[in-house]
Amino acid sequence: MRISIIYFFLISVNFLTVNAQERVITTGVPFLLITPDARAGGMGELGVATSPDAYAQQWNPAKYAFIESENGLGLSYTPYLRQLVDDIFLGSLTYFKKTNERSAWATSLKYFSLGNIQFNESIAGTIIDQGSKRPNEITLDISYSLKLSEKFSMSVAGRYIRSDLKINVDMDATSANTLGVDIAGFYQSNSFGMGNKDAVFRTGFNISNIGPRLKYDEGGQKDFIPTNLRVGSGIDIILDESNVLGLNIEFSKLLVPSPIAFYDENNNLYYRQPDVSFFKGILESFRDAPNGTEEELKEITWAVGTEYKFGENFALRTGYFNESEEKGSRRYLTFGAGFKYNNTNIDISYLSSTSKIRNPLENTLRFSLTFSFDGSDGGA
Repeated sequence: MRISIIYFFLISVNFLTVNAQERVITTGVPFLLITPDARAGGMGELGVATSPDAYAQQWNPAKYAFIESENGLGLSYTPYLRQLVDDIFLGSLTYFKKTNERSAWATSLKYFSLGNIQFNESIAGTIIDQGSKRPNEITLDISYSLKLSEKFSMSVAGRYIRSDLKINVDMDATSANTLGVDIAGFYQSNSFGMGNKDAVFRTGFNISNIGPRLKYDEGGQKDFIPTNLRVGSGIDIILDESNVLGLNIEFSKLLVPSPIAFYDENNNLYYRQPDVSFFKGILESFRDAPNGTEEELKEITWAVGTEYKFGENFALRTGYFNESEEKGSRRYLTFGAGFKYNNTNIDISYLSSTSKIRNPLENTLRFSLTFSFDGSDGGA
């Protein structure tokens, strides 16, 4: 028996069924948009302008130029669709190192497992074991960040992406591979007076996953990778020596084409993305929605998050993420906490959906660890 290629997305990270949402933007390797770290996961899944930590590689690698620790390691585990299966997960490993007061580099590895798939064949009423496969996707990236002034830094990152979702029990199946580039900037002010308190203001942007489309088969459809624009700002209000309140807001938009109307041979209407280059798709993504500006604005998601730090050893977090009902309807509250023990930060987060459409991470605890090798708190 031959099981032909399974082009396998389970649920896309825009993640949600689109039967009633015909113009939801979908991409290949959507796991790149899953929040890997529990600190950001507890603050509405934002991080482009929060204080620097080990997981800046995911959100804004330009933050590494401002991180307090000289080097550190981040390790995270995110269960996925846990209420249905127990072997789908995202794991990530991140390492950063400051080379001097102005620059830093970082590297990270992400592995997304889609679980074990068992193959059986029925012959004359007998079930024959055909073995099993474990589809997966993986990325490996490296970034370099540099302070261009006392308060502003920029970074560039390169990323190798491999998507191995094709399964064929009779013959080898090829994987799809591509490259992506991130360009990011980050501003962090000096401490300034705000009423009778001091404060620190931050803002940043990141254009991530700029790169060619994924191609699984010769002559087959090419999939856009999730080129994504994030912009955000935040402020830390220093209440006293031991208490800091952080307030953050972030906006995000996929820079890939909106689905547009097509007709099949029977004149039935359907929607799909146009067959254009990734670069043209980026340029046109700001003005290609069929319903014009009104629909373009619906393609922008927003999130707000807050973090309250008690000294250097404990933090509480919460946040909210919002997406238009017509563009995926991801809407959820998040909660989180962080603890420091010696040179290790332990973070956990929890997501509770407020949408009618179920979230794959709903009612799931996420965990991440940060190890600081010089005794600092990792900048978090």
